[in-house]
Amino acid sequence: MQSGGDFTNGFHGDHHRELEWEEKQLGGGGLSSSFGRAKRRISRGGPRDLSDGGANVSRVSDQLAEQKSLETSESSPSPCTDFDVAYFHSYAHVGIHEEMIKDRARTDAYRDAIMHHQSFIQGKVVVDVGCGTGILSIFCAQAGAKRVYAVDASDIAVQAKEVVKANGLADKVIVLHGRVEDVEIDEEVDVIISEWMGYMLLYESMLGSVITARDRWLKPGGLILPSHATLYMAPVSHSDRYSHSIDFWRNVYGIDMSAMMQLAKQCAFEEPSVESISGENVLTWPGVVKRIDCQTIQIQELDSVTAKYRFKSIMRAPMHGFAFWFDVEFNAPASSPAKNTSESSAASGSSSISPSGEGNQKKRTNRSDALLLSTSPEAPPTHWQQTIVYFYDPIDVEQDQVIDGSVTLSQSKENRRFMNIHLEYSSAGRSFVKESVMR
Repeated sequence: MQSGGDFTNGFHGDHHRELEWEEKQLGGGGLSSSFGRAKRRISRGGPRDLSDGGANVSRVSDQLAEQKSLETSESSPSPCTDFDVAYFHSYAHVGIHEEMIKDRARTDAYRDAIMHHQSFIQGKVVVDVGCGTGILSIFCAQAGAKRVYAVDASDIAVQAKEVVKANGLADKVIVLHGRVEDVEIDEEVDVIISEWMGYMLLYESMLGSVITARDRWLKPGGLILPSHATLYMAPVSHSDRYSHSIDFWRNVYGIDMSAMMQLAKQCAFEEPSVESISGENVLTWPGVVKRIDCQTIQIQELDSVTAKYRFKSIMRAPMHGFAFWFDVEFNAPASSPAKNTSESSAASGSSSISPSGEGNQKKRTNRSDALLLSTSPEAPPTHWQQTIVYFYDPIDVEQDQVIDGSVTLSQSKENRRFMNIHLEYSSAGRSFVKESVMR
């Protein structure tokens, strides 16, 4: 687990700027079920309970479900679509879980956070949203949790049950096979833990399900891990990548194949690319696209996020696109309810945000609270890497040249697990638009 020093940051410490941003709510209700990392990390199984009905698998109260259906008829969960079923089914594949568990930065960060907050977990009730193989549930049990509800809609829940049993924790860890929106837990919980982050933080993420679990079961003042998340962006230069994918066609074994270049650009850069870059590729200090407080964020806020940005290049170089990455923090619950209200107001765009962001840097009063998992270019590598939205043609920028515009991230109408990306950018009197879909 990394310490971010006195400030949360994209990787440039106190130099990052908060972007002015606003949110637009689109029609169509909230997110349902788990989000994940499709293509490389695809997702969490069908919406049915395990058929063997073991004591550590069900703990689902049908009677309570009937009562809750009457009480919450106005906020009934979204139906499970064919996209959801396919998405869940893909997470039954062991390779996805192997990749996540072998990501030491990720797994160590969660284990360290659990032990750091052991006083909040020991003797308490925990729900693990999207438990996968059950590793985080087991970490919580090892930290002294009284009971852990491990919820997953994928058939990997069958293996999770066996893993729990093999480690002698069947009396503490209860595996629930189903969507968080559908399963029932007949008690309030003290802690919610979930590894919900997708590429670009929000792509196919499970945050909607974490919000649902919070609103259904979490006690007031309960702990959510991670507690906060921040999405960053910055202009990047990546000549090697452009040369490898595009300039290659200029001379192939002495043959002029430049006629292929336009098609190569379309194929290489039409969709966002998940890959690793270094801090040397980044042309400016990063800006904050979106801050999330998991205690206060609402599902409707995830439908669409728009951020306005203004960057100044720190070097002369070709700009090939924009990179996105994120941090998550593992903080204890805020002691003052008023602080949560203030942060929620800022997050929803209801209050103005200084373009410089100087007043919005989040000072930590205790360095031991600086528990951070970062996917920035200068952090230890993770399976999330960074997400790059490439231009079809680079733009030459000079040192101190201004790059401004806006970015909108919205759920796709085709499939809410896809992300529409709309980028507008201007520099040196020229304006451009890049639209892509992250599938």
